[in-house]
Formats: sequence, C-alpha cells, structure tokens
Amino acid sequence: MRLPPIAWLLLAAVPAFAGGPKYQKPEVQSPQAWQTPAPWQNAQPLDSLPKGAWWKVFGDSELDSYEDRALANNQSLQAAVSRLSQARASARVTASGLYPELDGGVRAARSRLSGNRPVSAAGISPVPVTQSDFSIPFTLNYEVDLFGRVRNSVRAANATLQASAADLENVRLLVTSEVAADYFQLRELDSEIAVVQKAIGFQEQGLDLVDKRHQGGAASGLEPAQQQVVLNSSKTQLSLLRQQRAQYQHALAMLQGLAPAEFVAPVRELNTTLPAVPVAMPSELLQRRPDIAIAERETAAANAQIGVARAALYPSIPLVGGGGVDSKSISALLNAPSFFWSIGLSAIEPIIAGGRNRAQLDYARAGYQESVANYRETALTAFQQVEDALSGLNALATASESQQLAVAAAEKSLSIANARYTGGLVTYLDVITAQEQALTNERLATQLLGQRLVTSVYLVKALGGGWDSTSLAQVGVKPSLKQAIQQ
Repeated sequence: MRLPPIAWLLLAAVPAFAGGPKYQKPEVQSPQAWQTPAPWQNAQPLDSLPKGAWWKVFGDSELDSYEDRALANNQSLQAAVSRLSQARASARVTASGLYPELDGGVRAARSRLSGNRPVSAAGISPVPVTQSDFSIPFTLNYEVDLFGRVRNSVRAANATLQASAADLENVRLLVTSEVAADYFQLRELDSEIAVVQKAIGFQEQGLDLVDKRHQGGAASGLEPAQQQVVLNSSKTQLSLLRQQRAQYQHALAMLQGLAPAEFVAPVRELNTTLPAVPVAMPSELLQRRPDIAIAERETAAANAQIGVARAALYPSIPLVGGGGVDSKSISALLNAPSFFWSIGLSAIEPIIAGGRNRAQLDYARAGYQESVANYRETALTAFQQVEDALSGLNALATASESQQLAVAAAEKSLSIANARYTGGLVTYLDVITAQEQALTNERLATQLLGQRLVTSVYLVKALGGGWDSTSLAQVGVKPSLKQAIQQ
C-alpha cells in the first residue's frame, strides 16, 4: 500500500516529536584559580584523599571509630538510603510504561433468565432458561509511545534517581563532616579545660600565699579578696566549658545513632596535626560536590518533563487486545470453538482542553529555568564555601603564630610580676592582671588550634570529600526482559 506524501511527512517528524528537548548541562562560569592560596606547600592532587574516608587524613584513630559508627547507625543516613530505594522503585514504576500489560482472570457463573423477560421480536414466547458460563479471559493494554511521553518520563525518573543517589552521598558527607567538626570542638574544649584547671591551681597557690602574708601582717585584706575574685571567676569559666563539652559529647552520640546516656568520650587534649588538604581547581569542583550533582540531575529531570508535557499536545495511541476461552460447559472450555480474541488500535487527540496542555508545557519550561538557576546558585555557593575556608585557614594560621608569641610574652610577664611582688616592688594587683592575661592568651591559643582543625574539616566538606559524579552514570533503570515479564 502506497502512503500519501503527508503520511510520510508525519512519520519523518515523529522522532522530533518523541525526543523532547535535547539536554545539555547548563554552563557555569568557573574561576581559573582560587583567589585565596592554600596555607601550605606541596599539596597533593585531590584524588589523594581517601575515597569515602576523607577523615583519615587527620590520622586520629578515635575519630575513625566514631566515623565508622556514624556511617553504620546514623538515622539521617538510613533515611537517605531509604529515599534512594524509593526513587529506584519509582523509576521502575515509570519504566513499566515501556512494556505491554497483560491481565488474566477466571470467571464461573450460573444464571437463570426469567420466562417473563421482554423480547425484541414479536411472536417469540420466552421461556425460563438456566445456563452456566465459564471463561478464562485475557486483556492486553499497551501505549504506543510514538510521541515520547513514556520515554521522557523514564528519562526524568532516572535523573531523579541519580539525584537521590547524589543526595545519599551528600548526607554522608554532611554527617561525617559534622562528626569530625564536633569531635575537634570537643577535643579543643578538653585542652581549654586543662588550661583553666592549670590556671586555677596557680591561682589557689597565689591565694594561699597572699593569705599567709595577710596573716603575717605583710599584706592587707584587699589582696586575698582580689585573688579570691580571680579564682572564683576561673572556676565559673571551668563550669561553662564543661557544659559546652557535654553538649558536644551529646551531639556526637546522636550522630552515631546513640542516646547521650550510652556514649562517653574520654577526656583527651587536642594533639592532632593540621593536615595539608589537597585543593582541586575550581572547574573540578562541579564534578566533586554531591549537592551540585543533585542540582544538575534535577535540571536534567526538569528538561525531560518538558518532553512529557509536549507529548500531551499530540495523540495518545493505545493498543488494546483481548482473548481467552468462554463456554457454557466446563468440559468444552478448551475446545477450539470456545476461543475468542479481539485487537484494536485507536488514537485520541486533544482538541479543546481550555488551554490546559499548553499551560502544562509552559509550567514545565519554567520549572526547567528554575532548576538551571538553582544549579548555578549551588555552584556559586560551593565556590564561596571553598574561598571562605581557604581565607579562614590563612587568617587563623597568621593569628595562631602571633598568638603563640602573645602566650610566651604573657607567661614572661606573669613570672616577672610574681618576682616583683615577692620582692615588694609592686602590689598584688599587677600579679592578678598578669594572671588574667596569661589565662586569656593561653585559652585563645587553644581555641585557634581547634578552629584551624574545624575549618580544615569544612574545607574538605566544601571540596566534596573526595567524591566525584562519575559514579552516577551507573545509577539508573534500563529496559530489560526481566522487568517486562514481572508482575
């Protein structure tokens, strides 16, 4: 049979209708280099970070054990695993539209027709009839996806599945980085508590000294009172530091999936060496961050939804078939005359829908543009976070160097003040001032070390923790014979 030219034209145009808009990853302007240089030399490539275990660069076995427990028990991580399973199942549901649906059943009935029933022809006298009906029917339903509604739906579902896989990696990165940050905060507080306890010991010795001098008449009662104020203030600071430590210990317990009462972190001062975190180029960051991958895959899904909405403007073509066996006698059910079948193809074209389909297409296009903007915003935020971490590490390194000098000067000042007071050259107020300066500067030095380690954790987090998006290519639901024959 020869087809008219218009038919050939329509058939040639089908691939254009079915494909939907071609997806291209949105462009993001990446800087050539980071504005802030890394505060160390001889950095290794980013691939030197342990894959999936970036925290091992800190070389702390206690931290390693907390991270392992968090990966096994953290409830936010378990929820992300379940979301990924849901997304995979949802993609399989969508992919089922690629295959025909075959339904079967069994029916057995016995009925009696009334002798007084109306008849359609004159001269016929109805009589009561009792009969049986045995049937094994099958129905076949299949949508001929000529205009790509199903295929674009599958593309969108697979992109959403990949976004969910990236979300799992993002949650894993968030949990592990929070464990590391809270751990170093706790260790910094242990060091700070030790500093205050040492200061309290010296202050108690000083109080004992001025008490004896006062009792011997060599000092007024003002000096013991002043020293008591300093001592009580230090004890207050110690109580507040212990409260903060308890809060970080409780946070670590929760991150590891434990009740606070089930977890006690041993007291240990901060002695971790600051690692040289390998820093990737800005252009590589787009493949390294799970949150950027989430935004990019959501953009791909939104693009595919445009194809779904566009397909609604064209005819849907359902293929419907049926068959089976039907007989009034079960013994004759499988005889040749008992078999029946039917098959039909139809096309349903929307003609007037109040602009609904056009509006849905506009909605899908606007959703895609929103996804593009979100993707670019996520990338810009990632660039900012890396720059913040790098500049923070540089500033903290400079501050730490000068603070070490301040600590040494404060200790020297305290030693001189004690000697001069013992020699009767100054009042005890000079000693108290030197004590407060020494305690303040030593606490600040400890805080700076803790902040440098926490900022290093946040730098690793900002760089993606050694992950890369190439693993997402293996995630997706593909057409298979196994799924085609499943229930």
